[in-house]
Amino acid sequence: MDNQIHKYDRTYGSIIDVSITTKPSTVKVSQPITGRSETFIIQTARHEAGDYIFVECADENGLVRLALPPKVASAIASQRESLTKRRRSIASRAAMKQRIAEGYKPTFKRRSKKVG
Repeated sequence: MDNQIHKYDRTYGSIIDVSITTKPSTVKVSQPITGRSETFIIQTARHEAGDYIFVECADENGLVRLALPPKVASAIASQRESLTKRRRSIASRAAMKQRIAEGYKPTFKRRSKKVG
């Protein structure tokens, strides 16, 4: 029998009482092709050092638990923001092409300064 405290438990125990946290969110994902399902429990804790993300994944193979440190949480947030920015840029270009195709002629006038 393993009597050692796992890294997840050690991190969770040291962070959870000295930080602000979200409620655990449970997400169930079923793969339509294979019929397999997974259950994820996600919780975020904000600490002086940064945000920690705790993930538990249960499937037919068992339970996997991860404590993602602030650097990893920041990388995930940064990548998500980058994708959002790129998606907005692509969407705005497509919208402008559509407007031009419909006869809109862009004019690049300076806005007048507000007085007062």
